[in-house]
Amino acid sequence: MEINYLQTGLALCVGVSLAAACGFRVFVPLLVMALGVRLWGLQIDENLAWVGSDAALACLGAATLVELLGYYIPVVDNFLDGIAGPAALVAGAVVTGGMLGNLPDWLQWGTGIIAGAGVAGTVQLGTTAVRATSTTTSAGLANPIVSTAENVFSAIGAVLAVVAPLIAVVGAVILIFLTVISLRKILSIIKKRKAAAAAAAAAA
Repeated sequence: MEINYLQTGLALCVGVSLAAACGFRVFVPLLVMALGVRLWGLQIDENLAWVGSDAALACLGAATLVELLGYYIPVVDNFLDGIAGPAALVAGAVVTGGMLGNLPDWLQWGTGIIAGAGVAGTVQLGTTAVRATSTTTSAGLANPIVSTAENVFSAIGAVLAVVAPLIAVVGAVILIFLTVISLRKILSIIKKRKAAAAAAAAAA
């Protein structure tokens, strides 16, 4: 199998950028990918071409609407948080692997799992940390603002991934970098609080 490296590189940029968007919302990037196939001739693995069908678009559209609105409902919000992690990993692997249909299967889906799931999972960890901080510091009152920001980031990131993949992938790299730094700071704060609590308990 002859590989077009330029085409593969651009496809990887699209896939990784979509995967980053999956870290915010699972179905938004999948819907944008499906619209890309249907309206803009986005090239994906032939085994996933069905995402551009009427039935798939209808299902993804409904799932996207439920997901976007669900984060504004406290009980549904908690449920979605519980399944968002694993779902984001799967979606990230699918959108990235799906863009690399010109590669051998083992390389296509290996890249999807490592790069796609890895990027989606990292961003998802960051959003979980932000939401937990919001819940702790504002008693959940700021959560709708966080949810709106996540919705916007997911939509913009997914659209850019399709129409301007090079810009989108740069944004994804910056986002991952900031996420890693933020997670390290949060972990450092947690360790310091635990150490202070342990010292206080020992002194008592």
